[in-house]
Amino acid sequence: MTETLEVTEILKKYSTRIDQEIKEALETVDPETLRQASEHLVKAGGKKLRPSLAVLSAEAVGGTVKSALKAGASVELIHTFSLIHDDIMDQDEKRRGKPSVHVLWGEPMAILAGDTLFSKAFGTVLKSEEDGVPPELILPALHTIVDSCVKICEGQACDMGFAERLDVTESEYLGMIYKKTAALIAAATKSGAILGGGTPEQVEALSEYGRLIGMAFQIQDDYLDVASSEEDLGKPVGSDIVEGKMTLLVVNALEKATPEDRERFITILKEEGDENVSEAMEIMKKYGSIQYAWQVAQEDVNQAKNLLLDVLDDTPARDALLKIADFVLERSH
Repeated sequence: MTETLEVTEILKKYSTRIDQEIKEALETVDPETLRQASEHLVKAGGKKLRPSLAVLSAEAVGGTVKSALKAGASVELIHTFSLIHDDIMDQDEKRRGKPSVHVLWGEPMAILAGDTLFSKAFGTVLKSEEDGVPPELILPALHTIVDSCVKICEGQACDMGFAERLDVTESEYLGMIYKKTAALIAAATKSGAILGGGTPEQVEALSEYGRLIGMAFQIQDDYLDVASSEEDLGKPVGSDIVEGKMTLLVVNALEKATPEDRERFITILKEEGDENVSEAMEIMKKYGSIQYAWQVAQEDVNQAKNLLLDVLDDTPARDALLKIADFVLERSH
Protein backbone atom coordinates (compact mmCIF):
# COMPACT_ATOMS: atom_id res chain seq x y z
CA MET A 1 0.00 0.00 0.00
CA THR A 2 2.87 2.38 0.84
CA GLU A 3 4.40 1.73 -2.58
CA THR A 4 1.07 2.52 -4.27
CA LEU A 5 0.79 5.82 -2.36
CA GLU A 6 4.37 6.72 -3.33
CA VAL A 7 3.65 6.09 -7.00
CA THR A 8 0.44 8.14 -6.78
CA GLU A 9 2.49 11.04 -5.44
CA ILE A 10 5.11 10.60 -8.20
CA LEU A 11 2.40 10.79 -10.87
CA LYS A 12 0.73 13.79 -9.22
CA LYS A 13 4.07 15.63 -9.28
CA TYR A 14 3.91 15.96 -13.07
CA SER A 15 0.17 15.88 -13.80
CA THR A 16 -0.46 19.63 -13.33
CA ARG A 17 2.20 20.58 -15.88
CA ILE A 18 1.06 17.87 -18.29
CA ASP A 19 -2.55 19.08 -17.96
CA GLN A 20 -1.41 22.62 -18.75
CA GLU A 21 0.32 21.43 -21.94
CA ILE A 22 -2.82 19.56 -22.99
CA LYS A 23 -5.00 22.57 -22.20
CA GLU A 24 -2.82 24.78 -24.40
CA ALA A 25 -2.94 22.21 -27.19
CA LEU A 26 -6.76 22.08 -27.18
CA GLU A 27 -7.75 25.66 -26.32
CA THR A 28 -7.75 26.74 -29.99
CA VAL A 29 -10.09 23.93 -31.12
CA ASP A 30 -13.23 25.34 -32.72
CA PRO A 31 -16.26 25.02 -32.63
CA GLU A 32 -16.80 24.90 -28.88
CA THR A 33 -18.75 21.63 -29.04
CA LEU A 34 -15.76 19.86 -30.58
CA ARG A 35 -13.43 21.37 -27.96
CA GLN A 36 -15.69 20.25 -25.13
CA ALA A 37 -15.91 16.71 -26.53
CA SER A 38 -12.14 16.61 -27.00
CA GLU A 39 -11.45 17.82 -23.45
CA HIS A 40 -14.04 15.62 -21.74
CA LEU A 41 -11.93 12.57 -20.87
CA VAL A 42 -8.85 14.68 -20.09
CA LYS A 43 -10.87 16.60 -17.50
CA ALA A 44 -12.34 13.34 -16.15
CA GLY A 45 -8.92 12.50 -14.69
CA GLY A 46 -6.70 9.48 -15.18
CA LYS A 47 -3.40 8.55 -13.56
CA LYS A 48 -1.21 10.25 -16.23
CA LEU A 49 1.09 7.21 -16.10
CA ARG A 50 2.34 7.49 -19.68
CA PRO A 51 3.27 11.19 -19.68
CA SER A 52 4.93 10.83 -16.28
CA LEU A 53 7.03 7.99 -17.67
CA ALA A 54 8.14 10.22 -20.55
CA VAL A 55 9.26 12.97 -18.17
CA LEU A 56 10.94 10.58 -15.73
CA SER A 57 12.81 8.91 -18.61
CA ALA A 58 14.17 12.29 -19.70
CA GLU A 59 15.25 13.06 -16.13
CA ALA A 60 16.77 9.60 -15.68
CA VAL A 61 19.22 10.19 -18.56
CA GLY A 62 20.21 13.62 -17.29
CA GLY A 63 17.67 15.77 -19.13
CA THR A 64 15.17 18.27 -17.75
CA VAL A 65 11.49 17.83 -16.95
CA LYS A 66 10.71 20.57 -19.45
CA SER A 67 12.41 18.74 -22.33
CA ALA A 68 9.82 15.94 -22.31
CA LEU A 69 6.64 17.73 -21.19
CA LYS A 70 5.27 18.14 -24.70
CA ALA A 71 6.10 14.54 -25.64
CA GLY A 72 4.35 13.43 -22.46
CA ALA A 73 1.30 15.50 -23.34
CA SER A 74 1.38 14.05 -26.85
CA VAL A 75 1.36 10.48 -25.55
CA GLU A 76 -1.55 11.29 -23.23
CA LEU A 77 -3.50 12.85 -26.12
CA ILE A 78 -2.97 9.66 -28.16
CA HIS A 79 -4.00 7.47 -25.22
CA THR A 80 -7.18 9.54 -24.78
CA PHE A 81 -7.95 9.39 -28.51
CA SER A 82 -7.70 5.58 -28.35
CA LEU A 83 -10.08 5.44 -25.36
CA ILE A 84 -12.72 7.53 -27.15
CA HIS A 85 -12.59 5.29 -30.22
CA ASP A 86 -12.49 2.10 -28.10
CA ASP A 87 -15.65 3.19 -26.29
CA ILE A 88 -17.40 3.70 -29.62
CA MET A 89 -16.31 0.28 -30.92
CA ASP A 90 -17.24 -1.51 -27.68
CA GLN A 91 -20.36 0.63 -27.05
CA ASP A 92 -19.14 1.30 -23.51
CA GLU A 93 -21.26 3.98 -21.87
CA LYS A 94 -18.88 5.01 -19.06
CA ARG A 95 -15.19 5.89 -18.79
CA ARG A 96 -13.39 7.14 -15.66
CA GLY A 97 -16.74 7.26 -13.86
CA LYS A 98 -18.25 9.68 -16.41
CA PRO A 99 -20.48 9.15 -19.45
CA SER A 100 -18.42 8.28 -22.54
CA VAL A 101 -17.88 10.98 -25.16
CA HIS A 102 -20.17 9.26 -27.69
CA VAL A 103 -22.97 9.08 -25.09
CA LEU A 104 -22.86 12.84 -24.48
CA TRP A 105 -22.16 14.13 -27.99
CA GLY A 106 -23.07 11.24 -30.32
CA GLU A 107 -20.80 8.97 -32.33
CA PRO A 108 -19.96 11.36 -35.21
CA MET A 109 -18.74 14.09 -32.84
CA ALA A 110 -16.89 11.53 -30.70
CA ILE A 111 -15.02 10.28 -33.79
CA LEU A 112 -14.08 13.88 -34.61
CA ALA A 113 -12.95 14.47 -31.02
CA GLY A 114 -10.70 11.42 -31.20
CA ASP A 115 -9.30 12.57 -34.54
CA THR A 116 -8.66 16.03 -33.09
CA LEU A 117 -6.68 14.64 -30.15
CA PHE A 118 -4.73 12.40 -32.53
CA SER A 119 -3.79 15.32 -34.76
CA LYS A 120 -2.97 17.69 -31.90
CA ALA A 121 -0.61 15.08 -30.45
CA PHE A 122 1.85 15.41 -33.32
CA GLY A 123 1.75 19.21 -33.36
CA THR A 124 2.47 19.21 -29.64
CA VAL A 125 5.69 17.17 -30.01
CA LEU A 126 6.86 19.44 -32.81
CA LYS A 127 6.66 22.42 -30.45
CA SER A 128 9.30 20.90 -28.14
CA GLU A 129 11.86 23.29 -29.64
CA GLU A 130 10.12 26.06 -27.65
CA ASP A 131 11.33 24.27 -24.51
CA GLY A 132 14.96 24.29 -25.59
CA VAL A 133 15.06 20.82 -27.16
CA PRO A 134 17.54 20.55 -30.06
CA PRO A 135 15.64 20.07 -33.36
CA GLU A 136 17.69 16.97 -34.22
CA LEU A 137 16.16 15.16 -31.22
CA ILE A 138 12.55 16.07 -32.01
CA LEU A 139 12.27 14.09 -35.27
CA PRO A 140 13.30 10.70 -33.80
CA ALA A 141 11.00 11.30 -30.82
CA LEU A 142 8.12 12.07 -33.20
CA HIS A 143 8.94 8.99 -35.29
CA THR A 144 8.75 6.86 -32.14
CA ILE A 145 5.32 8.22 -31.21
CA VAL A 146 3.94 7.90 -34.76
CA ASP A 147 5.07 4.26 -34.94
CA SER A 148 3.22 3.47 -31.71
CA CYS A 149 -0.02 4.85 -33.19
CA VAL A 150 0.14 2.38 -36.07
CA LYS A 151 0.78 -0.43 -33.59
CA ILE A 152 -2.23 0.58 -31.44
CA CYS A 153 -4.49 0.23 -34.49
CA GLU A 154 -2.90 -3.10 -35.46
CA GLY A 155 -3.30 -4.37 -31.89
CA GLN A 156 -6.96 -3.38 -31.76
CA ALA A 157 -7.59 -5.12 -35.08
CA CYS A 158 -5.89 -8.29 -33.78
CA ASP A 159 -7.94 -8.17 -30.58
CA MET A 160 -11.15 -7.86 -32.56
CA GLY A 161 -10.09 -10.81 -34.72
CA PHE A 162 -9.46 -12.95 -31.64
CA ALA A 163 -13.15 -12.64 -30.70
CA GLU A 164 -13.95 -15.08 -33.51
CA ARG A 165 -11.22 -17.61 -32.61
CA LEU A 166 -10.52 -20.21 -29.94
CA ASP A 167 -7.12 -21.27 -31.27
CA VAL A 168 -5.20 -18.11 -30.34
CA THR A 169 -1.64 -19.00 -29.35
CA GLU A 170 0.30 -17.43 -26.49
CA SER A 171 2.70 -15.88 -29.00
CA GLU A 172 -0.19 -14.27 -30.90
CA TYR A 173 -1.73 -12.99 -27.69
CA LEU A 174 1.53 -11.46 -26.46
CA GLY A 175 2.03 -9.83 -29.87
CA MET A 176 -1.45 -8.31 -29.66
CA ILE A 177 -1.01 -6.81 -26.18
CA TYR A 178 2.40 -5.44 -27.16
CA LYS A 179 0.80 -3.50 -29.99
CA LYS A 180 -2.42 -2.53 -28.23
CA THR A 181 -1.03 -1.58 -24.80
CA ALA A 182 2.75 -1.79 -24.42
CA ALA A 183 3.80 0.04 -27.61
CA LEU A 184 2.50 3.42 -26.41
CA ILE A 185 4.13 3.00 -22.99
CA ALA A 186 7.40 2.11 -24.73
CA ALA A 187 6.99 5.19 -26.95
CA ALA A 188 6.60 7.35 -23.83
CA THR A 189 9.80 6.09 -22.21
CA LYS A 190 11.79 6.01 -25.45
CA SER A 191 10.77 9.50 -26.62
CA GLY A 192 11.48 10.88 -23.15
CA ALA A 193 14.95 9.33 -23.17
CA ILE A 194 15.63 10.73 -26.66
CA LEU A 195 14.51 14.26 -25.74
CA GLY A 196 16.48 14.09 -22.49
CA GLY A 197 19.65 13.50 -24.50
CA GLY A 198 20.20 9.86 -23.50
CA THR A 199 22.86 7.67 -25.07
CA PRO A 200 21.74 5.08 -27.65
CA GLU A 201 22.18 2.39 -24.96
CA GLN A 202 20.01 4.32 -22.49
CA VAL A 203 17.33 5.04 -25.11
CA GLU A 204 17.14 1.36 -26.04
CA ALA A 205 17.01 0.24 -22.39
CA LEU A 206 14.24 2.68 -21.53
CA SER A 207 12.29 1.68 -24.63
CA GLU A 208 12.50 -1.97 -23.58
CA TYR A 209 11.66 -1.06 -19.97
CA GLY A 210 8.47 0.62 -21.25
CA ARG A 211 7.59 -2.39 -23.39
CA LEU A 212 8.10 -4.83 -20.51
CA ILE A 213 6.08 -2.90 -17.92
CA GLY A 214 3.39 -2.34 -20.56
CA MET A 215 3.17 -6.09 -21.17
CA ALA A 216 3.10 -6.73 -17.42
CA PHE A 217 0.40 -4.05 -16.99
CA GLN A 218 -1.97 -5.80 -19.42
CA ILE A 219 -1.23 -9.29 -18.10
CA GLN A 220 -1.85 -8.05 -14.56
CA ASP A 221 -5.23 -6.73 -15.74
CA ASP A 222 -6.00 -10.24 -17.02
CA TYR A 223 -4.90 -11.71 -13.69
CA LEU A 224 -6.84 -9.24 -11.54
CA ASP A 225 -10.05 -10.04 -13.43
CA VAL A 226 -10.13 -13.38 -11.60
CA ALA A 227 -7.85 -12.75 -8.59
CA SER A 228 -9.12 -9.40 -7.29
CA SER A 229 -12.44 -8.43 -5.68
CA GLU A 230 -15.49 -6.76 -7.20
CA GLU A 231 -14.97 -3.86 -4.80
CA ASP A 232 -11.41 -3.24 -6.02
CA LEU A 233 -12.14 -3.87 -9.69
CA GLY A 234 -15.28 -1.75 -9.83
CA LYS A 235 -16.90 -4.51 -11.90
CA PRO A 236 -17.85 -8.17 -11.36
CA VAL A 237 -15.00 -10.66 -10.97
CA GLY A 238 -14.60 -12.80 -14.08
CA SER A 239 -16.13 -10.27 -16.47
CA ASP A 240 -13.50 -11.20 -19.11
CA ILE A 241 -14.84 -14.77 -18.99
CA VAL A 242 -18.43 -13.55 -19.35
CA GLU A 243 -17.38 -11.55 -22.41
CA GLY A 244 -15.50 -14.57 -23.82
CA LYS A 245 -12.30 -12.54 -24.08
CA MET A 246 -8.99 -14.09 -25.02
CA THR A 247 -6.65 -13.34 -22.10
CA LEU A 248 -3.33 -14.97 -21.24
CA LEU A 249 -5.12 -17.08 -18.60
CA VAL A 250 -7.74 -18.27 -21.09
CA VAL A 251 -5.17 -18.99 -23.82
CA ASN A 252 -3.00 -20.93 -21.38
CA ALA A 253 -5.93 -22.97 -20.02
CA LEU A 254 -7.13 -23.81 -23.53
CA GLU A 255 -3.64 -25.01 -24.47
CA LYS A 256 -3.20 -27.20 -21.35
CA ALA A 257 -6.68 -28.61 -20.73
CA THR A 258 -7.76 -32.15 -21.51
CA PRO A 259 -10.19 -32.43 -24.45
CA GLU A 260 -13.09 -32.79 -22.00
CA ASP A 261 -12.14 -29.78 -19.87
CA ARG A 262 -11.35 -27.74 -22.96
CA GLU A 263 -14.78 -28.44 -24.44
CA ARG A 264 -16.48 -27.43 -21.19
CA PHE A 265 -14.35 -24.30 -20.89
CA ILE A 266 -15.22 -23.26 -24.45
CA THR A 267 -18.92 -23.81 -23.72
CA ILE A 268 -18.72 -21.45 -20.73
CA LEU A 269 -16.82 -18.81 -22.75
CA LYS A 270 -19.57 -18.87 -25.39
CA GLU A 271 -22.44 -18.71 -22.88
CA GLU A 272 -24.53 -15.66 -22.12
CA GLY A 273 -24.54 -14.69 -18.44
CA ASP A 274 -22.22 -15.35 -15.54
CA GLU A 275 -23.69 -18.40 -13.80
CA ASN A 276 -20.71 -20.64 -14.68
CA VAL A 277 -17.87 -18.17 -14.19
CA SER A 278 -16.70 -19.90 -10.99
CA GLU A 279 -16.47 -23.22 -12.85
CA ALA A 280 -14.32 -21.60 -15.56
CA MET A 281 -12.06 -20.15 -12.86
CA GLU A 282 -11.68 -23.61 -11.32
CA ILE A 283 -10.57 -24.98 -14.69
CA MET A 284 -7.95 -22.22 -14.94
CA LYS A 285 -6.76 -22.98 -11.40
CA LYS A 286 -6.59 -26.70 -12.18
CA TYR A 287 -4.10 -26.09 -14.99
CA GLY A 288 -2.12 -23.40 -13.15
CA SER A 289 -3.12 -20.72 -15.65
CA ILE A 290 -3.85 -18.02 -13.06
CA GLN A 291 -0.47 -18.44 -11.36
CA TYR A 292 1.24 -18.69 -14.76
CA ALA A 293 -0.05 -15.27 -15.83
CA TRP A 294 1.20 -13.70 -12.61
CA GLN A 295 4.63 -15.29 -13.09
CA VAL A 296 4.93 -13.96 -16.65
CA ALA A 297 4.08 -10.44 -15.46
CA GLN A 298 6.57 -10.76 -12.58
CA GLU A 299 9.35 -11.84 -14.95
CA ASP A 300 8.66 -8.86 -17.22
CA VAL A 301 8.85 -6.44 -14.28
CA ASN A 302 12.07 -7.97 -12.96
CA GLN A 303 13.68 -7.75 -16.38
CA ALA A 304 12.54 -4.13 -16.79
CA LYS A 305 14.08 -3.13 -13.45
CA ASN A 306 17.37 -4.88 -14.22
CA LEU A 307 17.67 -2.94 -17.48
CA LEU A 308 17.47 0.36 -15.58
CA LEU A 309 20.00 -0.74 -13.00
CA ASP A 310 22.42 -1.64 -15.81
CA VAL A 311 22.42 1.67 -17.73
CA LEU A 312 21.22 4.47 -15.42
CA ASP A 313 22.91 6.28 -12.55
CA ASP A 314 21.28 6.13 -9.12
CA THR A 315 18.97 9.17 -9.18
CA PRO A 316 15.48 10.02 -7.87
CA ALA A 317 14.15 9.58 -11.43
CA ARG A 318 15.57 6.06 -11.71
CA ASP A 319 14.16 5.25 -8.27
CA ALA A 320 10.73 6.49 -9.39
CA LEU A 321 10.87 4.31 -12.53
CA LEU A 322 11.74 1.27 -10.41
CA LYS A 323 8.81 2.02 -8.08
CA ILE A 324 6.43 2.34 -11.03
CA ALA A 325 7.56 -1.08 -12.30
CA ASP A 326 6.69 -2.60 -8.91
CA PHE A 327 3.39 -0.70 -8.82
CA VAL A 328 2.29 -2.45 -12.03
CA LEU A 329 2.06 -5.69 -10.05
CA GLU A 330 1.05 -4.30 -6.66
CA ARG A 331 -2.11 -2.50 -7.78
CA SER A 332 -5.46 -4.12 -7.07
CA HIS A 333 -7.38 -2.63 -10.02
